Amino acid sequence: TKPEEVQLLGAQPISLQQALELARRNSPQLQASRLGVERSQAVLRAAQAADYPTLGLNTRITNSGSYIFSNKPTSPFGQNFDTNSTGLTGGLQLNYNLFTSGGRSAAIQQAREQLRSDRLDFERLSEELRLNVSTSYYDLQQADENVRIQQSAVRNAQASLRDAQALEQAGVGTRFDVLTSQVQVAQATQNLANALSQQRISRRSLATLLNLPESVIITAADPVEIAGLWNLSQEQSIVQAYKNRAELEQLLAQRNIQQQQRRIELSQLGPQISLAATYNPSLSLSGNNNGSSLQNQDFFDQYTLSANLSLSLFDGGAARARARAAEANIAIAESNFASQRNQIRLEVEQAYSQLQSNFENVQTASVQLEQAREALRLARLRFQAGV
Repeated sequence: TKPEEVQLLGAQPISLQQALELARRNSPQLQASRLGVERSQAVLRAAQAADYPTLGLNTRITNSGSYIFSNKPTSPFGQNFDTNSTGLTGGLQLNYNLFTSGGRSAAIQQAREQLRSDRLDFERLSEELRLNVSTSYYDLQQADENVRIQQSAVRNAQASLRDAQALEQAGVGTRFDVLTSQVQVAQATQNLANALSQQRISRRSLATLLNLPESVIITAADPVEIAGLWNLSQEQSIVQAYKNRAELEQLLAQRNIQQQQRRIELSQLGPQISLAATYNPSLSLSGNNNGSSLQNQDFFDQYTLSANLSLSLFDGGAARARARAAEANIAIAESNFASQRNQIRLEVEQAYSQLQSNFENVQTASVQLEQAREALRLARLRFQAGV
């Protein structure tokens, strides 16, 4: 709400490696993906629990009483009956699904494939974040170098303007040469202002990508240099992309998930066999409260063993319809796999061609830079000589 709350506190130079570490630590998308992996691990553990029987305990305590007043001829003052009983009952229940027509194993495998898919998604996001941070860092380096170049252009234009003014004062130069030099200074100053603006934008873009506080601005600490050479051929690069890109493995995991979903739906049409065992002990205490010493204690227990078989004879075709939907999802995943594979090949070919072109341009630009420096030196000498 106040300007001083969003004021920049200063610039902090960082290296590319530090930027990557900050991105991995601060990225909310990466943190959400990591939590998704933990969620899938919990879901897998819940699905694996179906391999074990379930055991439950229940107990109940009851207390009941009654009061009866009887007025019989043999008892002129009547007779009271006050009875009370307390009961304790409990039970143990053991259940186990012995046979589910493959539904249980399919559910476990589906949860396992979902965990694999989420881990691959975390890997994909990590690599995308690495690419985006690296690209933004290189853009900042380019913006810094462009500022340096434009600052040099301003200095050169100002030097030419001073030479033109000196020649005019000596009577060997013209007013047109001075005006031309002034225009060159103005153009160089404008280019420098644009370069400084792009530099500020590049710094803020990288800070935003690293999820840093808005009062912090960062600069590039690494020098501009060739990062390294790529020793693989284009064909080898394509094969490595097919092996390492998480997107392809993720689509295969999605296909496997739908295959297990199909098995789960079809298992509903098969027989289901379950085992159950119960044990129910109970204790009952009863007596009256009219002063007599009568007291009853009863204990008995009961157990049950059962095997249950169920078979769905008709469900209106719902299970098979859901299985066909899963089959359609399998075909969609395979189609997306082919499309993603083609896209990856295109990206690798484009990146490889650009890499080769950039490397050749670096060598050509180095030669052009030396030629431009020599041409500038000769032009400066000619200008100072009035030619």
